[in-house]
Amino acid sequence: MDYLLQFFAIYGSVINYIGINALLALSLNITLSSGMLSLGNSAFAALGGYTAGVLSLHFKLPYILSLAGGSCIAGFVGLIIGLPVLRLRGVFLAMATLAFGEVVRLAAVNLDITGGAEGLTGIPNITTTWMIYLALAGTAYFIAVLRGSRLGWGLVSMREDETAAGSLGIHTTYYKVVAFVIGAMIAGLAGGMYAHLNYLITPRDFGFFVAVDLLIYNIVGGTGVWYGPILGAAMLTALPEVLRGVGVTAGPIRMGVNGIILLLIILFLPNGLASLFSKKRSSTVGTEAG
Repeated sequence: MDYLLQFFAIYGSVINYIGINALLALSLNITLSSGMLSLGNSAFAALGGYTAGVLSLHFKLPYILSLAGGSCIAGFVGLIIGLPVLRLRGVFLAMATLAFGEVVRLAAVNLDITGGAEGLTGIPNITTTWMIYLALAGTAYFIAVLRGSRLGWGLVSMREDETAAGSLGIHTTYYKVVAFVIGAMIAGLAGGMYAHLNYLITPRDFGFFVAVDLLIYNIVGGTGVWYGPILGAAMLTALPEVLRGVGVTAGPIRMGVNGIILLLIILFLPNGLASLFSKKRSSTVGTEAG
């Protein structure tokens, strides 16, 4: 018991960030599953984080209501942005959502209510580890059920061939907007929990590199199954601490090792870390059948 307490005292923040990053990765996975390359989920997390922080700090709302408010605001903005933007595809959609993220960042820097460039400080520190992983478990279950629903199969059909999906009666615009809004709400929830974890939230917390990281989590973990983004987020969030623990302390060296590991995964596991589990399961089923 003492060992577990000591372990959590040392690595508790890493464990918390793994959960937050996994939530953010799942928020992007919904749009990726429908073939939409969006880089705006970090902006939705910022909207959710700032909204939840302002509601708690200035309006003294309870924690749950602040999180709900942040998630709803992120989803509402996602609806407003998604209706015109989701007509774009591929790299054009990625650039449009990336530009939206930059607009949100600049607004946070220049608005007084967000604390400007220094960020919003004094947010109540309420988020705990069990809250993060309860939200992660609920979100993962929701996405697993969603993948087996009519909406989930419609999104997969759109990813494979949007024109063919439309000819089969799938309302592609409706499905895209629904997926985009759901992803925005999950990102807003993660942002709100992050804001109540660190006492403060700054525009730098949700910049361009965070948007790219979320995409990398999905690529490394695998987008084909619901637990792929969780695996990617867990590995890449914990990797710097693991390298530090084995004596790799220099920042540039750690970054180089990170790059090599990512390259190896992309080259030899094109479907991500989740393919390791699918291969193991397939081999087990084959052995039992034999």
